Amino acid sequence: ISFYWEAVRNQYAAFESDLKGPASEVYLHEMPGGQFTNLKEQARSLGLETRWHEVAQAYHDVNLMFGDIVKVTPTSKSVGDLALFLVANELRAEDVLDPSRQLSFPESVLDLVGGKMGQPPGGFPPAVVEAIMRGRPVIKGRPGETLPPVDFTKVAVELEETLQRKPSDREVVTRVLYPKVHQEFLQHRAKYSDVSCLETTNFFYGLLPGEEIGVEIEPGKTLIVKFLTVGEPHPDGSRTVFFELNGQPRDVRIVDASLEPQTAARAKADPNDPNHIAAAMPGMVVAVAVQAGDEVSAGQKLLSIEAMKMETTLHADRDARISQVLVAGGSAVETGDLLIVFEK
Repeated sequence: ISFYWEAVRNQYAAFESDLKGPASEVYLHEMPGGQFTNLKEQARSLGLETRWHEVAQAYHDVNLMFGDIVKVTPTSKSVGDLALFLVANELRAEDVLDPSRQLSFPESVLDLVGGKMGQPPGGFPPAVVEAIMRGRPVIKGRPGETLPPVDFTKVAVELEETLQRKPSDREVVTRVLYPKVHQEFLQHRAKYSDVSCLETTNFFYGLLPGEEIGVEIEPGKTLIVKFLTVGEPHPDGSRTVFFELNGQPRDVRIVDASLEPQTAARAKADPNDPNHIAAAMPGMVVAVAVQAGDEVSAGQKLLSIEAMKMETTLHADRDARISQVLVAGGSAVETGDLLIVFEK
């Protein structure tokens, strides 16, 4: 068993943390061990790798602001998300309580302070609840009591229409517990089929030129795949991949995500212009709820941005009319990019 897991770890080495030794600062920030490495990867993806000690200090400050809460999944993630949000936007924990600031907090922070993960003994500090929730409803009792009963039969019927077959009990439960993740999984299956038949090394790192493998797609049916070469980039950012399938030459054209996009950089929001709505952190726009010409009210949802499992929703800070929407779902944005413009 030991030899088996030693080989498995080698295959997943590229995804391991670069932490080389113990970190005594854990006594300062009190991050759970599993979150420490995850949060460090999140910081790296947001361009905050060199400011990790600031993130750790912000984590400590946010935890105390929340009342020194018990930090386990998912409460620890909310503390980490707010710490990243503050450092990315050059803010401090005390800025959260400043009534003159209109901040768009990560969804996980709203869920935590809003009681969707339960309430700590005595509740959260009233000033924190008021500053973060801004009049949004807060759940006082057990969150599960507010949820309607799950109709597993209905979920199974809907899933059967999607799968075009009868779903297993595990698939139904997965759909109920993780609807978004399950939907993404089905989309991946629809696009690439079942990739679990590939060897781990082939899936993660691909094949070398001239390398040949066998892929068993079902009992007694094996495909022999031999990778040949990759062509030069096409103007649209794709490349042609040449290979052999059961000895027959084949080629397929795919997008090369490593190529630099040939698109102009996005305009940056003017921090002094209240009509400019900017991205609070880098990520991908997952949903846009408004369009040019819409009338919006204070607190209305404008769009959502997701980065490394952290979703932030931007809300209108006042009543206004939308002049421009400069992004769409799937757009990649950087901190400070101009997303929406209000009419003057």
